Amino acid sequence: MSLSLYDVSVPAFLRGFANLTEILKKGEAFADEKGIAHKELLEARLIEDMLPLTGQIQRASDSAKFVPVRVGGVENVPFSDDELTFADLHARIEKTVAFLKDVVPASMADREDIEVVLKTRSGETIFNGKSYVLGFALPNFYFHVTTAYAILRHKGVPVGKMDYLGRP
Repeated sequence: MSLSLYDVSVPAFLRGFANLTEILKKGEAFADEKGIAHKELLEARLIEDMLPLTGQIQRASDSAKFVPVRVGGVENVPFSDDELTFADLHARIEKTVAFLKDVVPASMADREDIEVVLKTRSGETIFNGKSYVLGFALPNFYFHVTTAYAILRHKGVPVGKMDYLGRP
């Protein structure tokens, strides 16, 4: 039995969001314990030209939900990118997870060769379904999840590798 694009992406996204949820909870608890304004963590960046924590969660969300949209032809549910609080970020993750759980695996079956056109400000990039999922979407998702983790870790939140990886 071979793995489908659904099998290699959606379960990974769901696990990543479960772990990210716990990391965010630890960030919020740390801020409360240390008397740090939530805004300080939510607006924190690793460096000025990178997105803040809120933007990292938004981009992880988009990276995950665009896989079934672009590969499986699932109708997109736009999110407004207006999250300002930890509660907002948790709600964003919950909406993304609900969206992913509604994806029918068959919608992504045998879609390895479908053309996926990614349009950005700098132009278009054309992928096939397999290269989009494996070479762009998954790495992009993990980039933003890792960066969110790194922002909180950099600010002193006591998270470690097992928080990132999660426990089986």
